[in-house]
Amino acid sequence: MLENRHIVIARTDGPLYLAGIGDDKTHAADPVRALAGVARTAPALCFTHSPDVFPALPAACALTLAGHSHGGQLRLPLLGRPIVPSRFGQRYAAGLVREGGKSLFVSTGIGTSHLAVRLGVPPEISLLALK
Repeated sequence: MLENRHIVIARTDGPLYLAGIGDDKTHAADPVRALAGVARTAPALCFTHSPDVFPALPAACALTLAGHSHGGQLRLPLLGRPIVPSRFGQRYAAGLVREGGKSLFVSTGIGTSHLAVRLGVPPEISLLALK
């Protein structure tokens, strides 16, 4: 498990860093520790449970992958997602978000949280191609 640490994948066109950021919800997120030793210009693929840590991540996290929100589990016509477990509301509920030169992908996942209900937010297993 990569929690507040990283590994390096050697590639012919330069290293790729995989960094695990602790869960923001349990106050264990330490991006500084996770990325210690990663060159600022090197691309890093960052993983975290909750997308709420995304604004605090440095530009080295070119792409961050997260879950946690389950897309709000409910998406209603005209109302959208009434509840998203995030202090940012619907901002990081699901899908691809680009902010400040960084990208975040939030998967809605296949499960549920608290209530075993999904409506308007189908379960997903995402396949991302990195180029």
